[in-house]
Parts: sequence; structure tokens; C-alpha cells
Amino acid sequence: MQLFLDTADVDAIRRYASWGVIDGVTTNPSLIARSGRVFEEVIEEICSIVDGPISAEVTALEAEGMVDEGERLAGIHPNVVVKVPLIPEGLKATKALSARGIRTNVTLCFSPTQALLAAKAGATMVSPFIGRLDDRGERGMALIEDIVTTFRAYPRITTQVLVASTRHADHVRQAMLLGADISTVPPKLLDQMVTHDLTDKGLAAFLEDWKKARTAAPQPA
Repeated sequence: MQLFLDTADVDAIRRYASWGVIDGVTTNPSLIARSGRVFEEVIEEICSIVDGPISAEVTALEAEGMVDEGERLAGIHPNVVVKVPLIPEGLKATKALSARGIRTNVTLCFSPTQALLAAKAGATMVSPFIGRLDDRGERGMALIEDIVTTFRAYPRITTQVLVASTRHADHVRQAMLLGADISTVPPKLLDQMVTHDLTDKGLAAFLEDWKKARTAAPQPA
């Protein structure tokens, strides 16, 4: 399963990309606005750090505007994937962008039928937001299971399932077990994933044993 870092913090992207485990990055206008930088400049810099799909979102609400923005964003770098909202105008834009050979990430998906529509419109990826479903008492991972099962039943569907709005490491674990193609991981979540108390205890014990071995007096012949 691929892991896409969910942030527009360039310093964080550099740090986690150095681990060698990041396959792509997802951003949105809100994340980039917090940086106070020009949107296109941030996207271009991220593309120079991570050699993988970099999702950049349109802000228009009509298909024509989405297509215009999408073409401009795709022109920044070949790795850019255009994020489009899962609304009727977004489906129109997805179809048009796909016909132009521009990859799309259809976002804000909350049902299996929405995911099917995105796939039929030619989406490269569809992003179900599981954390937001969990927040209102629904089981977000049940949505992933339904979408993965549906897509597997129809081999002509090539749209990838991107698990979005992940909140904790168990979301990623469940996405792995269900066979999702991609999971987003915010920086804090990636820190959680790499940490385990037994790893820390084992390393501390190993270092202590090594220190004792190095300082032990040599035994007489």
C-alpha cells in the first residue's frame, strides 16, 4: 500500500521523505494558505522533493473553471494530480480532464455509490474521508471495505482507493488489511506508526549490553 503524506509543510515533507517511505503527497488550498506562500510555488517545491503523485486541489465550483484550473495545475509538474470535489460539476470536470490525459483525485467521497460515479467519470483516485464519518458515529472503514469490494468485482475499474482523513495508526492498519491502494498519513500519524514501546525498550537494552561489553575488564588467559 502506498503512503501519501497529508501536509503542505515543506520542511515536514523533506523530513519524512528522507525516511524513504513516502510515495506521494496530498495538499489542499487550506493547508497551503496556512504557509502564507504562493500556491503554485509550494506545489512546485513539493514536486522537487517527492517523486510521486502530488495532489493539488481546484477551488472553482463549475466544471469549466475546474478544468481551467486543473490544466494550469497539471502544467506545474508532470507529477501533479488534480483534486476535484465529488459533486456533479466535479464529475464533469473529471471526465474532461481524464480525456486530456490529466490525472485526477476525486475527493470528499462518503458513499460507495459516489465512488462508483467517480470511477465511471475516469478518476485516477477516489478519496473516501473515513475520519469524518467516524466523527459522526459511523464506521468509516466500512466504507473502504464496500468500495474495495465493489472495485474488485469489476476489473474494468482502474480507479485507486485512497483512504483519506485518517486519524490514527489503526486506520492505516485496517486499510492495509482491506487492500486499499493508498492511505494518507498526516505527519503526527507517521510518527505514531514508527514508534513502539518495545522497540524503544529493546534498543535501550541492546545499547546497555553493548556498553557493558565494551567496558568489561579482559579475562585472564
